[in-house]
Amino acid sequence: MDLASKKVLITGIDSFTGFHLKTHLKKQGYHVYGTVFSNGDGVETFTCNITNKDNCLHVMRQIQPNFLIHLAGISYVGHDDVEAFYKVNILGTQNILNALCALENSVQKVILASSATVYGDQGCEELDESMCPKPANHYGISKLAMEHMARGYFAKLPITIVRPFNYTGIGQPEHFLVPKIVSHFKRKEQTIELGNLYVAREFNDVAFTCKVYEKLLESTMHSDIVNLCSGKAISLMEIISLMNAIAGYEIEVKVNPSFVRENEIKRLVGSTQKLEKTIGHICPIELEETLQKMYEA
Repeated sequence: MDLASKKVLITGIDSFTGFHLKTHLKKQGYHVYGTVFSNGDGVETFTCNITNKDNCLHVMRQIQPNFLIHLAGISYVGHDDVEAFYKVNILGTQNILNALCALENSVQKVILASSATVYGDQGCEELDESMCPKPANHYGISKLAMEHMARGYFAKLPITIVRPFNYTGIGQPEHFLVPKIVSHFKRKEQTIELGNLYVAREFNDVAFTCKVYEKLLESTMHSDIVNLCSGKAISLMEIISLMNAIAGYEIEVKVNPSFVRENEIKRLVGSTQKLEKTIGHICPIELEETLQKMYEA
C-alpha cells in the first residue's frame, strides 16, 4: 500500500490515546491527519467541532481520508455535563458518519471507539461480545446508543466498533486510577485513598492498544463489534506493590468508603477470543514496565 492510499484521520488526535496513536501509525508509514486546534509534530491538523455537521463535512472533503479512527468524544465517566455525553458521543459520531457517506471516494475502514463500560454488571468475570449490554452510567449508555446508531451505517461504510478495556500510559490525566497512583509516588506522598483494594481489572499499556488499532485498521473485519483487551487482570494492591518497589518506599493505603462499590465483581476482564481470531495474538506489555515508564516520565 503506497503512502497516497494510507491517509488516516484520527478524530480527537489531541487526546491521550490520539497522541500515542498518531506516533505509532506514523512509524508504520501512515500519512496521519487529526482534528485538533493547532498544528505540530508533522501531523496535518484541522479544527473540527463534531457536533456541527457542516464543519464535519468540510473537514472530510479537505482530507479525503482512506481510513478513519474516531476517538473524539467525552471519555471521563465523572464528567458533570450529562447532556454533553449524548450530544458529543452520539450526534457527533453521526455527523462524522454522514460526512464520510457524502464523500466521492470510499473509505477503506472506519473504526469507532466505544467502551467496555457498555457491558455493565454481567455477574461474571469474563466479558464477551455476545453478552447483552446493560450500562450503568451516562457514559456507558451514550456509547451503547452510539453503537446502535452506527449499525444503521453498516451497509454504507466498512465500520468496526471497538470496546476498549482499561489502558494507561504516559500523559493520561491524573483523574484516572493508575496515573493517580503514580502521581502520588512521584510526589512522595505518604498516604493514598483508594476503593476496593483487591478487585482486579485490565490495565493495559496504551502502546498495546495502539498496536491493536493498527491491526484492526488493516483487517477485513467490518460491520462488527470487538473487544480491545488482553484478558489479563491485576489488582489495585498488586499495582501498589509494584509502585512501592519502583519508588523505593511503601505508601500507606487508606480505603475511602465513598470509592467502594458494593457487590463489585472481584475480577473482570475481556474475552480475547474474537479479537485474536481477527488479528492474531498481540503480546501485552507487562504493567511493571508501563508503571516504570510513567514514574520516570
